[in-house]
Amino acid sequence: LSPYCYLLFIILFIIGTFSSGLNVCMSGSATSCEECLLIHPSCAWCAQEVGVRTLMSRCDLSQNLQKRGCEAYNIENPRSTTRVVKSEPLSSKGSGPTQYDVIQIMPQKISLSLRPSDQTSFKVQVRQVEDYPVDLYYLMDLSLSMKDDLDSIRNLGTKLADEMRKLTSNFRLGFGSFVDKNMSPFSYTAPKYQDNPCNGYKLFPNCVPSFGFRHLLSLTDKVDRFNEEVQKQMVSRNRDAPEGGFDAILQAAVCKERIGWRKEAFHLLVFATDDVPHLALDGKLGGLVQPHDGKCHMNEKNEYSGSTEMDYPSLALLGEKLAENNIYLIFAVTKRHYVIYKNFTTLIPGTTVEILDADSKNIIQLIVNAYNNIRSKVELTVWDQPEDLSLTFTATCQDGQPLPGLRKCADLKIGDTVSVSVEARGCPPPGTRQSFTVKPVGFKDRLEVSVDYRCDCGCTHRARANSSRCSSRGQYVCGTCRCDTGHLGARCECHEGEAGAVYQGACREAEGKQICSGRGECSCNQCLCYESEFGKIYGTFCECDDFSCARHKGVLCSGHGECHCGECKCHAGYIGDNCNCSTETLSCVSDDGQICSGRGNCACGRCQCTEPGAFGDTCEKCPTCPDACGTKRECIECRLFNSGRLADNQTCQRLCKDEIITVETLNPNAVLCLYKTENECVMKFTYSEHASGMSVLTALKEPECGAAPDAMTVLLAVVGSILLVGIVLLAIWKLVITVHDRREFARFQSARSRARYEMACNPLYKQPITSHPVETDFSMYSKSYNGATH
Repeated sequence: LSPYCYLLFIILFIIGTFSSGLNVCMSGSATSCEECLLIHPSCAWCAQEVGVRTLMSRCDLSQNLQKRGCEAYNIENPRSTTRVVKSEPLSSKGSGPTQYDVIQIMPQKISLSLRPSDQTSFKVQVRQVEDYPVDLYYLMDLSLSMKDDLDSIRNLGTKLADEMRKLTSNFRLGFGSFVDKNMSPFSYTAPKYQDNPCNGYKLFPNCVPSFGFRHLLSLTDKVDRFNEEVQKQMVSRNRDAPEGGFDAILQAAVCKERIGWRKEAFHLLVFATDDVPHLALDGKLGGLVQPHDGKCHMNEKNEYSGSTEMDYPSLALLGEKLAENNIYLIFAVTKRHYVIYKNFTTLIPGTTVEILDADSKNIIQLIVNAYNNIRSKVELTVWDQPEDLSLTFTATCQDGQPLPGLRKCADLKIGDTVSVSVEARGCPPPGTRQSFTVKPVGFKDRLEVSVDYRCDCGCTHRARANSSRCSSRGQYVCGTCRCDTGHLGARCECHEGEAGAVYQGACREAEGKQICSGRGECSCNQCLCYESEFGKIYGTFCECDDFSCARHKGVLCSGHGECHCGECKCHAGYIGDNCNCSTETLSCVSDDGQICSGRGNCACGRCQCTEPGAFGDTCEKCPTCPDACGTKRECIECRLFNSGRLADNQTCQRLCKDEIITVETLNPNAVLCLYKTENECVMKFTYSEHASGMSVLTALKEPECGAAPDAMTVLLAVVGSILLVGIVLLAIWKLVITVHDRREFARFQSARSRARYEMACNPLYKQPITSHPVETDFSMYSKSYNGATH
């Protein structure tokens, strides 16, 4: 957050509109100028002596009166006005020679003159200045379970001062401690425990007696003294688990002189504990029936003297005193108690909660984060709001979209605005002046708004008694007669009790209708309406009343509107036939600043989730929504790996509050989410809802990354693949050739068989060889042969 960022608040009083076709000025049956002004801020009264034909037509819209001949200067139509009384420029720097004159809100005083139901506007700027002085009071639980935490903070002063001086050049540190009320059943009270409650406790046999609250070091810039005080401390032991921390918080807030809070500094109260606190009415367990009075009770030893005399303070009292003394409370608590202290922050304005490690080793970073978080937002509160003023808020934050019902902005930047609509519901007694204060939470600066009311008409001061226009029987005021007792009529020309047929017709709304609607008597051309135990009956023909409107749970107009002639006119901030539907949307705003987390609509102050699978007070829970994995992915990245869009620690801490658990394997039955990291690895996590209402993210400890392949393995695989493909091709070729050869051989055999058949069976076929008989004398050959051989 830039130190020059400022928040711009606009308080608006906007003129309302009529529903189509309804002229509420004419239907209100006003008989005087003052009554006319109360009907609606758009109604005007004509005080002209001539030119207006009837009594009822004097109250109408200003333009209608002028059309009927009423001169503009005779029209009574006062408007709400705003006057800036004091407006000094904003400061830009907090420390230095001008630190006592730092101004963080402008203007400082405004005067409003309000007509009932009318609204006006003025602009307020709030700026968090750079290098503003900081007072930090460290309030520590010194029960036995915090022994390791005490050891961890023995040099906290020096380290914390070094970190805080990066944010401000004017830093002071104080120290206090608490345990619980030193009485039964909260502490050990037996004689053997008086001096040493740890007597007989083997793990830690020595500790100091229990105490409620002990102020140890007033705010000082000498941080070495903080270290020295911490070095001296020893833990104590109480009987039950809850601690008496709220007693200590209240004393640290209201004992301003003892603690040393500076008026011109930013007040931080760090509350470090590992357990839940006792609340109001718990003191009755020890016989303490006197409620806490909200005052400082510190004795000469700087110890809380009312610890055993009064009950624990309530949350309301705690919030009131913290706001009254401009103190931001930081709950530094262990993880298992985060949820309950988170709930406390919604009930105590100006508080925040951070998770403290079991041994408090992260306390410095925790304080710095909380400080930055507090400095990045501004929230408006209203003090001493008069009952007859209606205030509504509309914030215009980062995206420029107005958010009705929201009175704070986070992650501030220049130009952020909050509109506050203020409306006077009625008129107090004449001469009444009221005031209220608009104050940013934790700021000493404030805007004082004084209010007076424009409920009377100027023409009333020019009234003429016993006027001839009123038959000398009444007072002529604003163009009408106010008749003396016993007389009536537009000119006071009739006496009460006179009746006659000539007057009866004028008292019927239409032919066939009852005289004066059956709810009044006709006298001198006018209806005199009966009184009713239920309310007022009025109108030209007594046709209207202020009690025949819709009710909610038996309450007329739900208590948030006025009944006018059968119709509820809702106060600012409410709508509906019976005004039971609030337009306030603060309860519908989720932690990310969206209405119903962008998954539903805000109706009558409650979220109606339209996204299938979405639930929760602000539709913030939706494991099956398409955007659920994407939304939670950013928290996984920033919380586990300090990467992604939310890597900035401050943003991550503020938006990512879900519990994240790392495991080796994921539950297959949960909603599985996965995404690819920058290193081309796959990160897997599941999203579920815990019984406590918190979202639980279960993630793998490390992303799944495939191992890089071995080079020799790749080479052998490629060569083997080539050989295998070659062998397969050769085998296919051999198969094809074999099949082809066998077919050809079969064809040859078939042809050969046919040839043999033709040779054996064809009668025309003759052998190519013939034989002939020859007679030969072989004796001669024989002799010759025999002779030759010899």
